[in-house]
Amino acid sequence: MTATISLLEMLRALADPTRLRIMRLLASMELAVGELAQVLGQSQPRVSRHVKILCDAGLAERRREGAWVFLRAQSDESRGGGSAPLVEALGRLLALAEDGDCAFAAQCTEDRVHLDAIRATRQAHAQDYFTRHAAQWDRLRSLHIADGPVEQALTELLREAANGEGLGRLLDVGTGTGRMAELFAPLASRVAALDRSPDMLRLARTRLQHLPAGKVELVQGDFAQLPFASASFDTLLFHQVLHYAQAPEAVLAEAARVTAPGGRIAIVDFAAHDREELRTRHAHARLGFADAQMAALFAEAGFEPLADRALAGKELIVKLWTAVRRAPSASHDTGNR
Repeated sequence: MTATISLLEMLRALADPTRLRIMRLLASMELAVGELAQVLGQSQPRVSRHVKILCDAGLAERRREGAWVFLRAQSDESRGGGSAPLVEALGRLLALAEDGDCAFAAQCTEDRVHLDAIRATRQAHAQDYFTRHAAQWDRLRSLHIADGPVEQALTELLREAANGEGLGRLLDVGTGTGRMAELFAPLASRVAALDRSPDMLRLARTRLQHLPAGKVELVQGDFAQLPFASASFDTLLFHQVLHYAQAPEAVLAEAARVTAPGGRIAIVDFAAHDREELRTRHAHARLGFADAQMAALFAEAGFEPLADRALAGKELIVKLWTAVRRAPSASHDTGNR
């Protein structure tokens, strides 16, 4: 009976041309409420009312990110899969409706033109951000090897850790501009890209907006308190992030909590160094990590080390470490305390 009631509520929510257009747009990408208003050519309060109806019916969900509110179609991860199959079926129905209804198709085509303008605006804002911060980032990059060899080595180590299989559910912790999420999305069934900064998430959203709407989820959150259920992911990635942690042992314990038994973790960071200026110029809380220190952090969190690699070439050595999540036990279960 509950499923029938949910279906009726969904159908009632869809009985409006604007809400049909919103759901069709959300099949392409996640959008801020203000961006939806711009695409639809309607006032933001009016669009917000439509959004509330869709969310109340379980068709979409809102997510606050700083001062912005973003909207996306409901998914398995967001509500435990209860309404997601119906949402997916309704999405296919709307695609068929666009094929068979000329007026609806024309409206959807016009909406996508406006959607392209949204994408272009995001790109312009991202470029402005990069321009303003380019000198700072270039100074840091000048101290270590180029990104290309690091990405190649990381891909090789992750493939080895996964025994040549896919990465499954991937969590990119501290996603920044979204480069790692973009790089590994083809190897993962789904990607969650987490960052504490709304500004960085907007950059990541711009980089990732060409991917299917249901492939990547962008989440604002802290790596010391991950907003995910236990054992939610098969692969965790910390790319140049852990050196910001005041208490890396607590961060890895939280990482272990959300990693499924047998899942893997990959950490890319600097080897231990003495460049004190990185604390003041770039807010690094840790001046890299020694191998013994990383091994101890893994062991305490419940990970078994797999492989590591050092990439020298300039003043700072980039290190890559991988490990596998041990199965929880009564005697050693740091990940579910």
